[in-house]
Amino acid sequence: MIAASFKKRETHTLHFMEFADRKVAGTLLFVGATQFIICLVIAEILYPNYNVSTKYISDLGVGDSAIIFNSSIFLLGLMIVAGAYFVQRAFNSKLTLIMLIMAGIGAMGVGLFTEDTRQIHVAFSLIVFLFGGLSAIVCYKLQKPPLSYISVILGSATLLALALFGTENYLGFGPGGMERMIAYPVLLWAIGFGGHLISYQENRKAPKP
Repeated sequence: MIAASFKKRETHTLHFMEFADRKVAGTLLFVGATQFIICLVIAEILYPNYNVSTKYISDLGVGDSAIIFNSSIFLLGLMIVAGAYFVQRAFNSKLTLIMLIMAGIGAMGVGLFTEDTRQIHVAFSLIVFLFGGLSAIVCYKLQKPPLSYISVILGSATLLALALFGTENYLGFGPGGMERMIAYPVLLWAIGFGGHLISYQENRKAPKP
């Protein structure tokens, strides 16, 4: 009896920790992506004569908007890396952990190395875009339909736009517009996935004393 009761309590504790890990992971991803989108808009407003079609997103990392953009995208990357840790604790998915950490490192690198360090900056931009799209696809297993399907669609959209951007096929959007077709789908996925994790409900009842 004592052993059975102890086992029930231990099981409940593990369930509760998984529940808490999901909440923390969701909050980090949701807040990270949301604050970046808001700061991106603010940076576009502050940048003189900014045109979303002809200007790259990273152009915002220099000049009047630099402090807002660079700090915001670095924070995004930091929160993704932290969120990846809690996603791993909740789901024990090493592949998801790797994808999210790489995306987070890429975002932090973009914030640290601006356009002035061109080759390094481009490398980190590629990392965040590539692994961001892959993260959305890989995480479909951690979500329920229809969100799991939407996750794959958004991740695929990011990767497709990345391929078009890399081959300079802008489809009339301009380089800046196509770059946004890379960034926005995965950012919206992060918000949706984060909200999904936050709203997760623990349905298991605590064992009776």
